[in-house]
Amino acid sequence: MAVIPKKHEMPTQASEVRIHNFNEVALGYTQEIAVAEAQRCLHCKNRPCMEGCPVNINIPGFIQKVKESDFEGAYQIINQTSSLPAVCGRVCPQETQCESRCTMGKQFEPVAIGRLERFVADWHNTHETKKAEAPESNGHRVAVVGSGPSGLTCAGDLAKKGYQVSVFEALHTAGGVMVYGIPEFRLPKTIVAKEVEILKELGVDVQPNVVIGKTLTVDELFDMGYEAVFVGSGAGLPRFMNIPGESLKGVYSANEFLTRSNLMKAYLDHPKTPIMKGGSVAVVGGGNVTMDAARTALRLGAEHVYIVYRRSMEELPARREEVEHAREEGVDFRLLCNPVEILGYNNPDNPRDEKNGFVTGIRCVKMELGEPDASGRRRPVVIPGSEFELEVNAVVMSIGTSPNPLIKSTTRGLEVNAHGGIIVNEDGLTSREGVYAGGDAVTGSATVISAMGSGKVAAKAIDEYLSRR
Repeated sequence: MAVIPKKHEMPTQASEVRIHNFNEVALGYTQEIAVAEAQRCLHCKNRPCMEGCPVNINIPGFIQKVKESDFEGAYQIINQTSSLPAVCGRVCPQETQCESRCTMGKQFEPVAIGRLERFVADWHNTHETKKAEAPESNGHRVAVVGSGPSGLTCAGDLAKKGYQVSVFEALHTAGGVMVYGIPEFRLPKTIVAKEVEILKELGVDVQPNVVIGKTLTVDELFDMGYEAVFVGSGAGLPRFMNIPGESLKGVYSANEFLTRSNLMKAYLDHPKTPIMKGGSVAVVGGGNVTMDAARTALRLGAEHVYIVYRRSMEELPARREEVEHAREEGVDFRLLCNPVEILGYNNPDNPRDEKNGFVTGIRCVKMELGEPDASGRRRPVVIPGSEFELEVNAVVMSIGTSPNPLIKSTTRGLEVNAHGGIIVNEDGLTSREGVYAGGDAVTGSATVISAMGSGKVAAKAIDEYLSRR
């Protein structure tokens, strides 16, 4: 069979159509396309692609099943190590993980592992009606704080071993960043709800509207009979630049902007939560969250959306696919630029009244790249005399997040680093016996799949810890 050098294209909504709706942009492979893509796999004996997968999915194994049109068999292989395949197939940065190790990619484009994973998970969710069966209880109880990817993965792995697992979620809907942070057009919430439902079938007890550190503390969880606690509370504390004008009306953190839209459905005609719609919007940053915020602003009716990023396109950390989609949709990239002030007004007598004023623009400076900094990327340097202004009526700050200090401040003996991340060893164990942690609560903002990987590591360690008791 002749080598097919490129991945099979992912069918998508046309850009001129999708900017007016919140439906999923990528439409998914058909069975025929999936089988054809699976046939590109070389089935290497040393399986280098698996080395790039944080949850160690048997990638050649499930792709072989797709090649044979045994889609349920493929799902069962993935399900052995991944609790959220439909999610990972959509949002994981496969290009820097499993696909970056693909042997095919040394000469041609790598196999579309992520697209095949998504296809398999979607096929299972559409065709399989049999519910998952909860295993016999082993009598041990574990509490999981947070229902994001690390928490759900830890909960799922432990539930499969017979643990009685309770997941405590601060918000009213389970899913963590997957429901409040990632937009519907990239990750439909029905997909997340289905994955959560499968975990419930395994016996996982999900309790929403419980803020650990306020409603209950970690100490009280132990008093209630839980023998171990996994903290996967994420990194929901937004960062700002501390420049003039950040308290003006119309300035959002990306977390707030996306939560209002994704979880609180501010895109509806008569939403229960307010959000800026229309006009021009500047989104400051360059990561995947930046792309999500910019593309959400378009769908909320913005006439013009700028992305303001202080480095060049080569250093932009967002996934290439998300950048390409944003450019197709008309997002205006202002690269090598950095904000120095957000402009606003209230009345002629007090034009810089930040308490009551509204955003009218953003003042930026142009940058050039100097020597590499600690991250290995070239450090942006201000070009003197290069100030310019953009007229906007909303600014979204998307420059990262930090772990919320609530759990640290209410839990005895829990050590954190200078950035607020919980300090853990290689098994996810914190400085306190019986308390484990993973995901963004440890690392700060990172990827869904890396959070899942830490949840798996902790689940294994918790199982070993409780087995010895």
